[in-house]
Amino acid sequence: MILDNTRALIEAILFVSEAPLALEQIKHVLGSLQTPEIRKMLEELNNEYEQSNRGLRIIEVAGGFRMVTPPALSTFLKKLYKEKRVERLSKPALETLAIIAYKQPATRLEIESLRNVNVDYLVNSLLEKEFIRIVGVKKAPGNPKVYGTTKQFLEYFGLKSLDDLPKMEDFTRMAQEQAAIAQEKNTQPQL
Repeated sequence: MILDNTRALIEAILFVSEAPLALEQIKHVLGSLQTPEIRKMLEELNNEYEQSNRGLRIIEVAGGFRMVTPPALSTFLKKLYKEKRVERLSKPALETLAIIAYKQPATRLEIESLRNVNVDYLVNSLLEKEFIRIVGVKKAPGNPKVYGTTKQFLEYFGLKSLDDLPKMEDFTRMAQEQAAIAQEKNTQPQL
């Protein structure tokens, strides 16, 4: 297969795939190329898209690669798909998911002790949405289930891996910056 056909094939399989494709999956389809060569082609394709200001990008997310549109085009695309409703997570669901993401594996009791509320409904909802999964059972009285995040979680939030989650220090710094801004607003004379 010549290079141009290989690149066209990579574009085609990324375009039709509903989920991110791992390098090994792409290699399986292509046959003869090794994963470093495939990664290089993906980078070259994406660079071409960016340099020619095209409407597609290739990103690495959830352990694989997928074709997406640039964020700058989202306003226009929303007009086309405004009837399509993207389900948003509630604040309590996001808080519960954040606890699981940062503390995983975590039991319901551990989550409830941090949130100070019953999380049965939220955990069941996150399980249904496939953002979390049962990763095991804790050796403790009652053998509670322990939860961890899924590839769907990484995909939804656009993360390559859990290492891409913001660090706790970043949250402390952002909270301090927000507090300083609020303090500054409170000390300025009102007109």
